[in-house]
Amino acid sequence: MSPLARNDRPCPAQMPDRPVVLVTGAARRLGRHLALHLGRCGYDIAVHLRRLPDADGQQLLDELRRLGARAECFAADLAVEADVESLVPRVLASLGRLDAVVNSASLFSDDDVHGLSYDSLQRHLLPNCGAPLLLARALHRHCEQAERTGCVVNVLDQKLWNPNPDHLSYTLSKAALESATGLLARALAPRLRVVGVALGVTLPSGPMTEAEFQAAHRMTPLGRSSTADDFAEAVAFLLRSPAITGTTLLVDGGQHLAAQPRDVFHLLKES
Repeated sequence: MSPLARNDRPCPAQMPDRPVVLVTGAARRLGRHLALHLGRCGYDIAVHLRRLPDADGQQLLDELRRLGARAECFAADLAVEADVESLVPRVLASLGRLDAVVNSASLFSDDDVHGLSYDSLQRHLLPNCGAPLLLARALHRHCEQAERTGCVVNVLDQKLWNPNPDHLSYTLSKAALESATGLLARALAPRLRVVGVALGVTLPSGPMTEAEFQAAHRMTPLGRSSTADDFAEAVAFLLRSPAITGTTLLVDGGQHLAAQPRDVFHLLKES
């Protein structure tokens, strides 16, 4: 049975049997882990990356194909509207169908209210929120034309439920995407489900050492935050859950319950 069979109409005979998922930022880090997990779960993968050639992207394609998945790379700068608008049509032309989009790619840089600028806001808002909006619209258009249903998963951050003033432009862009998740779920139903996954400390970032990462990962009520496996399994669950839309699953070891005055990296540096 197709992983999306419960919330999808029967495919025309000429269409591929396996559902196709577009994963943005798939060549590295969490996007890569997710792409491989979904490939093992029976999905074909449209691998988004910023530009070609990309050695990491090619290695991922090879691994996915060894798993038996069809996979192709698609380059697009998510800050460029024309690139984003062309992405779904290119996936359809190459892979024949598209069932879901996971907006995993994200710009993440550190600023605060004292260093905030229009440039920083725009650099975060376009790829982190603007691109997911356009991709949801494009997937909905395809689902309407094909008389199919689909799903969009937006990758969010637990700090939206546990705010601190660090990474301000990034946080504002993710807050906009969280609001868009509910708005799109209403606007694009019943063809499209739109959901979120909010993560805690999952992988080392920036100048964080392994010891600092392990310490940050333990700073939750459960004594451990999210892992790449937790993330991938949560996304796979949401993709196959036809009754879930317009909400966000927090996968963070309860980190959102532990109020913190600053980002965990800064807390560790100050301790």
